Amino acid sequence: MKLLSPPRLSPEEKCPYLPNRQSRHEFFLAQDLSDEEFDEVLTQGFRKFGIYFFRPNCRHCSECLPLRVKAREFTPSKSQKRVLKKNKDITVLFKPLIYREEIFEIFVKHSHIRFGQDESHNNAREEFIQTHFTPTTSSLLSEFYLEGKLIAVGFLDTSQEATSSVYFIYDPDYAKRSLGVFGALKEIEYTKNKGKKYYYLGFFIKENQSMSYKNQFLPYQIYDWATKTWKDASF
Repeated sequence: MKLLSPPRLSPEEKCPYLPNRQSRHEFFLAQDLSDEEFDEVLTQGFRKFGIYFFRPNCRHCSECLPLRVKAREFTPSKSQKRVLKKNKDITVLFKPLIYREEIFEIFVKHSHIRFGQDESHNNAREEFIQTHFTPTTSSLLSEFYLEGKLIAVGFLDTSQEATSSVYFIYDPDYAKRSLGVFGALKEIEYTKNKGKKYYYLGFFIKENQSMSYKNQFLPYQIYDWATKTWKDASF
């Protein structure tokens, strides 16, 4: 691993997930991580975008809980099987992390419809490429095609023991297909087929409705900030 910046704390700011809370992150900048080094980072509760590695370090809150699915033991629920059936006409391919304009177009549309963000400004493309197409670990894309048209893309990092979901975008015209859930299901399947133990699904906040789907992928583990250990969730 090549450390570009030692660990430090970010300034406090308004929490984007919970009302009336302040958030803060511990972060460092790094590149050229081996699969074993990335495993160590993941097991300590870190997430990453490009060279930016971070985990929550809030003064009065510890609600952001890293969540990982036990991929080898995972079996889709009845509702998840319905999502798989609904999308059986979608072709899923796992490809190298290479930028294409059609991926950026989905990102712009997804950001605008889902989050009300305007990503069409002059620097948006450059920021998108720098954030999502600067490999610092082993990385790849999951691509979802309907009748030959790209409608969703997942950004994945891999380690020796795991696959980590970095980000997932989809064309909002196909929102009724539950592509976020479908994407996670196919990425868990990929993780399992590769013989890896875990599929990291980012942070889970029980009180945040937009994250409520994450604890539906059973069985899973939650990182305990107090003991710095992963614990099987009680369902």
